[in-house]
Amino acid sequence: MKTAIVIGATGLTGTHLVSALLQDNSFSKVKVLVRKPWVHQRPGLESVIVDFEDEDSLAEAMQGGDMFFSCIGTTIRKAGTQENFRAVDFGITVRCARIAQSKGVPEFLMISSIGANPRSANFYLRTKGQTEEAVLGMGFYGTYIFRPSFLIGQRSEFRFGEWLGKYLIQLFYFLLQGRWKKYRGIKAATVASAMVRVAKQADPGIHIFESDAIQNLGI
Repeated sequence: MKTAIVIGATGLTGTHLVSALLQDNSFSKVKVLVRKPWVHQRPGLESVIVDFEDEDSLAEAMQGGDMFFSCIGTTIRKAGTQENFRAVDFGITVRCARIAQSKGVPEFLMISSIGANPRSANFYLRTKGQTEEAVLGMGFYGTYIFRPSFLIGQRSEFRFGEWLGKYLIQLFYFLLQGRWKKYRGIKAATVASAMVRVAKQADPGIHIFESDAIQNLGI
């Protein structure tokens, strides 16, 4: 029976992940680190209010964790600037990963993005790639990176660019074959299911899952 720690629990994939973890008998506790009180209290769920800039509060919250899940992410539109975007997607993820590793949490699982590349000309993909690069150098017993394509699911806020991308991806769904298959849209619930399955396998080393592999794992 393990304790899972989750950041980004209130987002599209994070909500599915928390639900999947709570329904799995392999986990006795799911600890979500949040900025404000968690409204959906359930047996086995512990919500911890933290300041993601305060390393001491983060370190205390990560005591006793067996695996750490990062589903955190934002958009440039919501963040307002590229600097604010990077502070969330790179800053919070890397800070939490470093503290988790220092507290002896052996496994780290994170959602990145298809096309993530630390040397990409695209700011979003470059930030995702640099986040991956930083986490991969931390030496967890197991590091698992998930690179989904456009996520399908009901968000609390409307994102026009993402909506348009998902529409186009679904329009050409069956044309995306072979090496293009990984660009098909994928349900957030499927990504969450894949993350739980991989976490339970606990394979050591570095593992990177592209969207088509995530689809197969999450079925």
